Amino acid sequence: MLQACAQTVLSEVVHSSTMQRLVLFALLAPLAEAFALRAHSGMGQEPDTACGKGFESLVQGSKDYYGTAMVKLFTHPWHTMDNATFEREYQCWFANMCTSKCGDMKPVADRKKDLAKQCTSTDYDWLKIWKFFSDDEIKWFKKAYPSEEVESEDTDGEAGEKPVMYKAAMDVVKTINKKELLCLTLFTIDDECVKYNHIRMD
Repeated sequence: MLQACAQTVLSEVVHSSTMQRLVLFALLAPLAEAFALRAHSGMGQEPDTACGKGFESLVQGSKDYYGTAMVKLFTHPWHTMDNATFEREYQCWFANMCTSKCGDMKPVADRKKDLAKQCTSTDYDWLKIWKFFSDDEIKWFKKAYPSEEVESEDTDGEAGEKPVMYKAAMDVVKTINKKELLCLTLFTIDDECVKYNHIRMD
Protein backbone atom coordinates (compact mmCIF):
# COMPACT_ATOMS: atom_id res chain seq x y z
CA MET A 1 0.00 0.00 0.00
CA LEU A 2 2.79 2.39 0.98
CA GLN A 3 4.69 1.45 -2.15
CA ALA A 4 1.63 2.14 -4.34
CA CYS A 5 1.20 5.60 -2.76
CA ALA A 6 4.85 6.40 -3.35
CA GLN A 7 4.56 5.39 -7.02
CA THR A 8 1.45 7.56 -7.43
CA VAL A 9 3.18 10.61 -5.89
CA LEU A 10 6.29 10.04 -8.02
CA SER A 11 4.16 9.75 -11.15
CA GLU A 12 2.42 13.06 -10.35
CA VAL A 13 5.73 14.81 -9.72
CA VAL A 14 7.15 13.57 -13.02
CA HIS A 15 3.95 14.54 -14.84
CA SER A 16 3.96 17.97 -13.20
CA SER A 17 7.62 18.53 -14.09
CA THR A 18 6.98 17.51 -17.68
CA MET A 19 4.00 19.87 -17.91
CA GLN A 20 6.06 22.75 -16.50
CA ARG A 21 8.75 22.13 -19.09
CA LEU A 22 6.20 22.05 -21.89
CA VAL A 23 4.60 25.30 -20.72
CA LEU A 24 8.01 26.94 -20.37
CA PHE A 25 9.01 25.77 -23.85
CA ALA A 26 5.73 27.09 -25.29
CA LEU A 27 6.42 30.50 -23.77
CA LEU A 28 10.07 30.72 -24.76
CA ALA A 29 9.84 29.37 -28.31
CA PRO A 30 8.24 32.52 -29.81
CA LEU A 31 10.81 34.70 -28.04
CA ALA A 32 13.69 32.67 -29.41
CA GLU A 33 12.18 32.88 -32.88
CA ALA A 34 11.78 36.66 -32.55
CA PHE A 35 15.41 37.10 -31.52
CA ALA A 36 16.54 34.91 -34.41
CA LEU A 37 14.52 36.95 -36.89
CA ARG A 38 15.83 40.19 -35.44
CA ALA A 39 19.43 39.01 -35.69
CA HIS A 40 18.86 37.76 -39.22
CA SER A 41 17.20 41.01 -40.31
CA GLY A 42 20.29 42.96 -39.24
CA MET A 43 22.55 40.86 -41.43
CA GLY A 44 23.73 42.54 -44.59
CA GLN A 45 22.72 46.03 -43.48
CA GLU A 46 25.18 48.90 -43.69
CA PRO A 47 26.87 49.67 -40.35
CA ASP A 48 25.76 52.84 -38.60
CA THR A 49 28.61 55.32 -39.09
CA ALA A 50 26.82 58.33 -37.58
CA CYS A 51 29.38 58.38 -34.77
CA GLY A 52 32.35 57.69 -37.01
CA LYS A 53 34.45 54.95 -35.48
CA GLY A 54 33.07 55.78 -32.04
CA PHE A 55 34.33 57.95 -29.20
CA GLU A 56 36.12 55.06 -27.48
CA SER A 57 38.26 54.50 -30.56
CA LEU A 58 39.77 58.00 -30.34
CA VAL A 59 43.30 58.51 -29.05
CA GLN A 60 43.61 59.83 -25.49
CA GLY A 61 44.73 63.27 -26.68
CA SER A 62 41.51 63.72 -28.64
CA LYS A 63 39.45 62.58 -25.66
CA ASP A 64 41.30 65.11 -23.48
CA TYR A 65 40.56 67.84 -26.02
CA TYR A 66 36.88 66.95 -25.90
CA GLY A 67 36.90 67.11 -22.10
CA THR A 68 38.34 70.63 -22.02
CA ALA A 69 35.95 71.80 -24.76
CA MET A 70 32.93 70.58 -22.81
CA VAL A 71 34.01 72.66 -19.81
CA LYS A 72 34.98 75.82 -21.71
CA LEU A 73 31.96 76.00 -24.02
CA PHE A 74 29.15 75.32 -21.56
CA THR A 75 29.05 78.67 -19.78
CA HIS A 76 25.37 79.57 -20.09
CA PRO A 77 23.75 79.19 -16.65
CA TRP A 78 20.80 77.28 -18.15
CA HIS A 79 23.05 74.85 -20.00
CA THR A 80 25.95 74.12 -17.65
CA MET A 81 24.78 70.52 -17.04
CA ASP A 82 23.76 69.77 -20.63
CA ASN A 83 27.26 68.58 -21.46
CA ALA A 84 26.63 65.70 -19.04
CA THR A 85 22.96 65.19 -19.96
CA PHE A 86 23.80 64.83 -23.65
CA GLU A 87 27.26 63.37 -23.24
CA ARG A 88 26.66 60.45 -25.60
CA GLU A 89 25.32 62.72 -28.34
CA TYR A 90 28.21 65.19 -28.09
CA GLN A 91 30.72 62.34 -28.03
CA CYS A 92 29.03 60.91 -31.10
CA TRP A 93 29.34 64.15 -33.07
CA PHE A 94 32.91 64.75 -31.90
CA ALA A 95 33.90 61.21 -32.93
CA ASN A 96 32.17 61.74 -36.27
CA MET A 97 34.23 64.89 -36.86
CA CYS A 98 37.50 63.27 -35.82
CA THR A 99 36.88 60.20 -37.98
CA SER A 100 36.07 62.29 -41.06
CA LYS A 101 38.85 64.84 -40.39
CA CYS A 102 36.10 67.44 -40.15
CA GLY A 103 35.21 66.92 -43.79
CA ASP A 104 38.67 68.26 -44.69
CA MET A 105 37.57 71.74 -43.61
CA LYS A 106 40.57 74.01 -43.13
CA PRO A 107 41.18 76.06 -39.94
CA VAL A 108 40.29 79.76 -40.11
CA ALA A 109 42.87 81.43 -37.89
CA ASP A 110 41.49 84.96 -37.82
CA ARG A 111 38.07 84.04 -36.36
CA LYS A 112 39.33 82.33 -33.19
CA LYS A 113 39.44 85.44 -30.98
CA ASP A 114 35.90 86.61 -31.81
CA LEU A 115 34.62 83.05 -31.75
CA ALA A 116 36.01 82.51 -28.25
CA LYS A 117 34.46 85.74 -27.02
CA GLN A 118 31.00 84.99 -28.39
CA CYS A 119 30.98 81.29 -27.52
CA THR A 120 31.69 82.00 -23.85
CA SER A 121 29.34 84.96 -23.45
CA THR A 122 25.60 84.90 -22.82
CA ASP A 123 25.26 88.09 -24.91
CA TYR A 124 25.35 86.18 -28.18
CA ASP A 125 22.98 83.54 -29.51
CA TRP A 126 23.57 80.70 -31.97
CA LEU A 127 22.76 82.87 -34.98
CA LYS A 128 25.88 84.92 -34.28
CA ILE A 129 27.96 81.74 -34.24
CA TRP A 130 26.30 80.47 -37.42
CA LYS A 131 27.62 83.56 -39.23
CA PHE A 132 31.18 82.40 -38.57
CA PHE A 133 30.58 79.33 -40.77
CA SER A 134 31.81 79.52 -44.35
CA ASP A 135 29.55 78.31 -47.16
CA ASP A 136 31.53 75.07 -47.39
CA GLU A 137 31.31 74.52 -43.63
CA ILE A 138 27.55 75.06 -43.70
CA LYS A 139 27.13 72.49 -46.48
CA TRP A 140 29.37 70.00 -44.69
CA PHE A 141 27.66 70.46 -41.32
CA LYS A 142 24.18 70.02 -42.75
CA LYS A 143 25.25 66.87 -44.57
CA ALA A 144 27.44 65.35 -41.83
CA TYR A 145 25.51 66.03 -38.64
CA PRO A 146 23.48 62.86 -37.90
CA SER A 147 20.02 64.34 -37.63
CA GLU A 148 17.65 64.24 -40.55
CA GLU A 149 14.06 63.48 -41.37
CA VAL A 150 13.45 59.98 -42.64
CA GLU A 151 10.13 59.21 -44.27
CA SER A 152 9.23 55.54 -44.04
CA GLU A 153 6.80 53.65 -46.24
CA ASP A 154 4.28 53.87 -43.39
CA THR A 155 4.39 57.68 -43.20
CA ASP A 156 1.14 59.13 -44.49
CA GLY A 157 1.90 62.74 -45.43
CA GLU A 158 -1.67 63.36 -46.58
CA ALA A 159 -2.94 62.40 -43.13
CA GLY A 160 -0.61 64.95 -41.54
CA GLU A 161 1.93 62.43 -40.29
CA LYS A 162 5.43 63.84 -39.96
CA PRO A 163 8.62 61.98 -40.93
CA VAL A 164 10.55 60.55 -37.98
CA MET A 165 13.88 62.04 -37.02
CA TYR A 166 16.92 59.87 -37.55
CA LYS A 167 18.94 60.03 -34.32
CA ALA A 168 16.18 61.91 -32.49
CA ALA A 169 18.41 62.67 -29.48
CA MET A 170 20.95 64.29 -31.81
CA ASP A 171 18.18 66.51 -33.13
CA VAL A 172 17.25 67.51 -29.56
CA VAL A 173 20.86 68.58 -28.94
CA LYS A 174 20.86 70.61 -32.13
CA THR A 175 17.64 72.30 -31.04
CA ILE A 176 18.31 73.19 -27.40
CA ASN A 177 22.12 73.46 -27.40
CA LYS A 178 22.66 74.78 -30.90
CA LYS A 179 25.11 77.48 -29.88
CA GLU A 180 27.33 75.07 -27.93
CA LEU A 181 27.14 72.52 -30.75
CA LEU A 182 28.17 75.07 -33.38
CA CYS A 183 30.98 76.37 -31.16
CA LEU A 184 32.32 72.86 -30.61
CA THR A 185 32.21 72.26 -34.35
CA LEU A 186 34.14 75.41 -35.28
CA PHE A 187 36.73 75.07 -32.53
CA THR A 188 37.35 71.46 -33.56
CA ILE A 189 37.91 72.59 -37.15
CA ASP A 190 40.15 75.50 -36.15
CA ASP A 191 42.21 73.30 -33.83
CA GLU A 192 43.04 71.16 -36.86
CA CYS A 193 40.52 68.43 -36.01
CA VAL A 194 42.16 67.98 -33.43
CA LYS A 195 45.89 68.47 -33.20
CA TYR A 196 46.01 69.40 -29.53
CA ASN A 197 45.00 67.80 -26.25
CA HIS A 198 43.04 70.89 -25.12
CA ILE A 199 40.77 73.45 -26.73
CA ARG A 200 42.62 76.62 -27.68
CA MET A 201 40.54 79.69 -26.98
CA ASP A 202 42.97 82.19 -28.54
